[in-house]
Amino acid sequence: MKVAYWSQGGNTQAMAEAVAEGIQAAGKEAELLDMENISAADLAGEAVLALGCPAMGDEVLEESVVEPLFTELEGSLAGKKVALFGSYGWGDGQWMRDWVERTANAGAAVIGGEGLIANEYPDDDALEACRALGKAMAEA
Repeated sequence: MKVAYWSQGGNTQAMAEAVAEGIQAAGKEAELLDMENISAADLAGEAVLALGCPAMGDEVLEESVVEPLFTELEGSLAGKKVALFGSYGWGDGQWMRDWVERTANAGAAVIGGEGLIANEYPDDDALEACRALGKAMAEA
């Protein structure tokens, strides 16, 4: 299972690593992918995948890497199961609610029904929630 993420300061990367740990603990293979090094084609064939991005600017997806990648990927999300996660430092999580809505509108089922967010660096509870998200992916 692929866990693709973009991280500016390491917060979302830590979340991605914990999601991968949860997948592996559930007995499945996990592959961590930095979004800067992949294309939408690298994810399009996956039935279950995780995407991670922190809130940027005015609570939006990162605009130079993540937004173009996700826009290209949207057309191939129908019927897939997608876990969404990311960190934020301000606001109330609007970027994640928007991302969940876009993902659902593309025809994907969002694992857990909503995205998983952590304020700044994920604390132990947030990392455990990421592991649980990975386990839910493995069981999806």
